[in-house]
Amino acid sequence: MKPPVPHRRWALAAATALALVVGGLAIPVTRAAEAAPVGAGSYTTTPVGPLPSGCGAMSSNPRQFATANAPAGPIPTNDWWSSLLWKRTDCAFSEPLHAHPISYDTFTDGLGFSANSTPAISGTATGVGEFHYPYVQDIRVGVAGLGAPLVKVDGWTDWTVSPHWSDGTRTMRATIGHGLPFAYFQTTGGDAVIGTAGTPDVWSQSGATIGFRVNGHDYVGYAPTGASWTVAAGRISSNLAGRGYFSVALLPPTSSAAERADLAATYGRYAHAHVTGTQVSYAYNPATSSLTTTYAFTTTAREGTATQTVVSLYPHQWKSLSGSTAITPTYPSARGRMKVLTGVSQFRTAMKFQGVLPELPAVGDGSGSDLATLTSQLAAARANPMDQRGDDTYWTGKGLGRAARIAEIADLVNDTATRDSALNAIRSTLTDWFTASSGKTSRVFYYNNTWGTLIGYPASYGSDQELNDHHFHYGYYVAAAATLAKFDPAWAATSRYGGMVDLLIRDANNYRRDDTRFPYLRDFDIYAGHDWASGHGSFGSGNNQESSSEGMNFASALIQWGQATGDTAVRDAGVFLYTTQAAAIQEYWFDVSDQNFPAAFGHSTVGMVWGDGGAYATWFSGEPEMIQGINLLPVTGGHLYLGNNPAYVRTNYAELVRNNGGQPTVWQDILWQFQALGDGDAALANLRANPGYTPEEGESRAHTFHWIRNLAALGTVDTTVTGNHPLSAVFSRNGARTYVASNPTASPITVTFSNGTALTVGAGKTATTGAYTWSGGNAAGGVPPGPTPTDPHRPPRHRPPRHRPPRHRPRAVRRGTCCPGAGWAPPVARPRRRSRRPTETTTVRRPTRRSSRRPASTSPIPAGRPRSTCSWTPDRRSATVCRCGSPTTSPATAAGNGWRPHATSPPIRSPATSTTPRAPGCPRPPARWAR
Repeated sequence: MKPPVPHRRWALAAATALALVVGGLAIPVTRAAEAAPVGAGSYTTTPVGPLPSGCGAMSSNPRQFATANAPAGPIPTNDWWSSLLWKRTDCAFSEPLHAHPISYDTFTDGLGFSANSTPAISGTATGVGEFHYPYVQDIRVGVAGLGAPLVKVDGWTDWTVSPHWSDGTRTMRATIGHGLPFAYFQTTGGDAVIGTAGTPDVWSQSGATIGFRVNGHDYVGYAPTGASWTVAAGRISSNLAGRGYFSVALLPPTSSAAERADLAATYGRYAHAHVTGTQVSYAYNPATSSLTTTYAFTTTAREGTATQTVVSLYPHQWKSLSGSTAITPTYPSARGRMKVLTGVSQFRTAMKFQGVLPELPAVGDGSGSDLATLTSQLAAARANPMDQRGDDTYWTGKGLGRAARIAEIADLVNDTATRDSALNAIRSTLTDWFTASSGKTSRVFYYNNTWGTLIGYPASYGSDQELNDHHFHYGYYVAAAATLAKFDPAWAATSRYGGMVDLLIRDANNYRRDDTRFPYLRDFDIYAGHDWASGHGSFGSGNNQESSSEGMNFASALIQWGQATGDTAVRDAGVFLYTTQAAAIQEYWFDVSDQNFPAAFGHSTVGMVWGDGGAYATWFSGEPEMIQGINLLPVTGGHLYLGNNPAYVRTNYAELVRNNGGQPTVWQDILWQFQALGDGDAALANLRANPGYTPEEGESRAHTFHWIRNLAALGTVDTTVTGNHPLSAVFSRNGARTYVASNPTASPITVTFSNGTALTVGAGKTATTGAYTWSGGNAAGGVPPGPTPTDPHRPPRHRPPRHRPPRHRPRAVRRGTCCPGAGWAPPVARPRRRSRRPTETTTVRRPTRRSSRRPASTSPIPAGRPRSTCSWTPDRRSATVCRCGSPTTSPATAAGNGWRPHATSPPIRSPATSTTPRAPGCPRPPARWAR
């Protein structure tokens, strides 16, 4: 459906412009502001705060580093390759691109390859620590004489990107992607050249094919039929028989020369079927609670008739592979072993969706003294159910999440006064944010049609200038709206405020390919199976994500919003995101099978996943409670996946106690709620023994008690049985199962579980059968799922031009830069995210363990790229971090090992706790970070 163009809702009277100074940036604000209506809601089309920023004219022209051939529409952000298109720290090339099984880097003369399989491990097994597989160059592929001043992006698909080089005489276009052992090239103006780190060990050279080893890694170059390769002075070259295409493949480790030769021949059958497109599709079947995902590859035959290719699969994919068989050799990667399929045009995975719940049933605290305790705690929260700690999108979201939990619980136990207070707080807050009234510049959403993004102001943690964390922030809004929709369906209708909820969903993870307002699945890396938090991903370690559980909060919110409003497209998108990411979290954040983290790392979990590894660390704290807790909050009925492996829950909690030197002393409620998924009795004992604990900023005593008390009764999550309804779950205690389902609609339903158990759930009720028979709740406002609704009222489809010449402007030196001679200035005061409220009134227990920073890279200096000995690099949360020279060495020493000031991960702890000496010329760090 083509949306109508919104008309002007209002205009400010004055004709002059203001200069709005926000975060040290001057943002022009035109008084002739526009608001676009969406049902009863609206968003503004006039900037009210800082916009995304980067090199040159990125703010106004995000396509300046895209060629005219690049796909039309908003640029993708929050991807593994985003630093190539959204240039922010390297204005000519990119940071390393960790595609797996190969990492790449771009240079003036070509594309570098790294197959580094040796982890760099820092820190300790009981404190802050990291593991990385940093970029260490094996080869560089280019065109003889190529000297491109910058690298642009010529195309992208779901998990591939095509960088493009041109120096006016020579050109090169490459296509690289997740899971692809091949890189594909098209060139003009000169011979194809493969430069190697040292002398290559050539083990096969026959006509158009050459096999060689560099740094212990086997590569094969495939030129067109009739061409040949020559080797001289560590350089491999071919004239390509004048045909201008070739491919280079990395082979997995093999056990013999014969096996290697056979594998090279197998790969060779598909070497000229260049991958030119990738696309995911998925199907959720409620009857079987199954998700089938298809990863498809489009190829173009440069010669021959082959249409298939070779791909490698991440652990979360090959463990759910359906209908295909991998070959024996595997690739090492930062995510664990990648298995290989040869001769395929697609592959499928089959996963079980375990279900989500709006809230746990009150089987344990629905009567007696426990009910009295719960109702007392609910009454205490009644006057201020949101307990909001800040006015920006993140802290507003946290408050909405708190109120939603209180509303759900109060409804289950018939505390209508507290329920209605929480619902009123949600309704008024969301309505306020969803209304762009005249002159409003705060608690408003702004749509930028150039970037294709919806930004809430006040923004926080780089959600405006870096497009960070939109799924984190907006997930809370959508989840609260889903709760409200069950009680007030009129508010949630598309004609009222439902359209604004849908806009937030589409900004963070647009689920419709025909919606050109936003990039498709912005925050979700389709092939990697999880979200990325940084909009630009401009770090040497690639992109990163800290709070996987807040990403899952977004996915769960989609399921519940779609179910409550009858929108199966949103629901199914939520199931896809939720089920896929739940599997990825078990592998890459938790490593539940103990197969993916390096053995010497010593931790059973990480606080952050990076493109090239992981870290037992956070952006804001080195305390074990927060490192582990950041991937557990918020605790909701949509986070039952955390308990899919109860034995691992106990392992994770035991590590926390070990690293902390005892039981948690901060974020106790979050950690006890997680513990309850593995041992409800122990968690309940901890809760009862510590009545004076301080709730986490998004938590309430009522919810913590309700969660832990009911899991102590229900037992642990039982993943062997599933329901034919998305709002269902099964628990088991001492072999006795309890079946749970929730019905947000106005008509009774019957939920059937995979073992034949049937459960009838009344209108607006949550009910159980099995070990406990219980029913409660009065949320009968939702509508039954039906066909996918027509697209709601949409904003104007302004499309940026396909190509503009780049406009260069001098880059201003910012306060807080670490250029020699620049005085250090602290970042603008801001709250420490999650660890303390915006205005701190409590004392934070500081960790006693010293931190460790990443060792400098050992990769050689890549030639052909200008190097800066001084650069400022804002971290993902936008705090200015000083990086003069290597974190562990002087700039002169760092230059010898190829360290790049802007390519390292930010420090994982406060500079005040590090004993690392400052590099010469680096200003003194602050006494403590703002976060």
